[in-house]
Amino acid sequence: MTKLYILFEHASGYALFQIREFEEIGMNIPQVEATVIDLSKFATVVKLIAFYPFQSGINALDNINAISEGVVHDDLRTFLDTNLPKEKKRAKMILGVADTRIGSTINELFSITCQHTGVVPELLRGLRLHFPNLIKGLTDQNQSKAQLGLGHAYSRAKVKFNVNRVDNMIIQSIALLDQLDKDINTFSMRIREWYGYHFPELIRIVSDNYTYARVVYLMKNRKDFTTDREDELEAIIMDSGKTAAVFEAMKTTIGMDISPIDLINIESFANRVIHLFEYRKSLQEYLKSKMGQVAPNLAMLIGEQVGARLIAHAGSLTNLAKYPASTIQILGAEKALFRALKTKGNTPKYGLIYHSSHIGKANTQNKGRISRYLANKCAIASRIDCFSEIPTTIFGDHLKQQVSDRLKFYDSGELPAKNVDVMKIALDEANIEREQILLKEKKRKKKEKKRRKAEAAAPAEEIE
Repeated sequence: MTKLYILFEHASGYALFQIREFEEIGMNIPQVEATVIDLSKFATVVKLIAFYPFQSGINALDNINAISEGVVHDDLRTFLDTNLPKEKKRAKMILGVADTRIGSTINELFSITCQHTGVVPELLRGLRLHFPNLIKGLTDQNQSKAQLGLGHAYSRAKVKFNVNRVDNMIIQSIALLDQLDKDINTFSMRIREWYGYHFPELIRIVSDNYTYARVVYLMKNRKDFTTDREDELEAIIMDSGKTAAVFEAMKTTIGMDISPIDLINIESFANRVIHLFEYRKSLQEYLKSKMGQVAPNLAMLIGEQVGARLIAHAGSLTNLAKYPASTIQILGAEKALFRALKTKGNTPKYGLIYHSSHIGKANTQNKGRISRYLANKCAIASRIDCFSEIPTTIFGDHLKQQVSDRLKFYDSGELPAKNVDVMKIALDEANIEREQILLKEKKRKKKEKKRRKAEAAAPAEEIE
């Protein structure tokens, strides 16, 4: 007769239960669902074989980390080896587990059939519901404390990361940058239309939106703007010819007069647009610095903005590193891809990487080939950035040079260097730079330690 045992992992320890009348209850899963809710009925179905309490919070965290990775901890191995039936009887037993990975590991170690489907999930639900009543000395309050403490420790370990290399800031920055571009374009068109009633000729003379907003903010009412302020205007436009054209257009303008209250609102709006331009510039610098910290090789290869868009589209740098080159190549062109698959047409050759300067340099017939090659290098760069402890731009430099050499090969037929040779050189250079960075960090820590000692010794001398 086959016997069913259930391994239950709890925040307070491991528990092993034997299920009575397994053959009968296995045929009536709906009946089990009703039984698990009632403690008096459920207690007749399960029997506690053994309970192993964790010795400390650290011990509990070690065990749960092992379970989450599908590894049998030494504590669990000892617990099962001690309390499971002898090896001869294990052929006629089934061990119910919550996770398939831990089940396969236990099966390899103990040659026990593990099950996680059928009646097992319902029995585990009942054990989770009534566990404090089945273990002597365990109260609801103790259970809550154990679960809360372990939950916090486990979550803290999962979210612990290097704050300088977090890619969430890149995702938010590139999204904000795209939104700012749309808003700035809209607001620039609005200010051109608004001030165009007063001085329409200025639109033709000053084409740049940022310069136009600055000119409007400086000029205000055109009738009050005299030639003695020509130097101020030229400092903004940076073109003496255009400055002279502005003053010439003032003499023959067809623009209407405008009231002071309207000018105040135009001036205020122009000031806001100028600040938006300046904020966009600072945000771009911030994105550049963050990409240099998080994904320096990808940024060096394909540019900060395109690299940031790839990371944002993938969801994270880790997700991007997991993508094959074929996926990176068409990332951002999903609609075109599915439309092509549906209509059985030609699939797109590139997505977001089309905005890279490398594809812009290629001939029309070579754009598809270079996009495939560039996607391959992007996959390598993202993996290096994701999994390297000390980020450097050395691999990115060499990968970028490889793409440039490939473009030359398409144009002139000049053979590029072999990838294995290039990567060997890059690896040697990266190792040298890594050693230099570690040495600098060691010296910095040494100086910091000396400074702290000096600061600690200073108050002691004052007391004496």
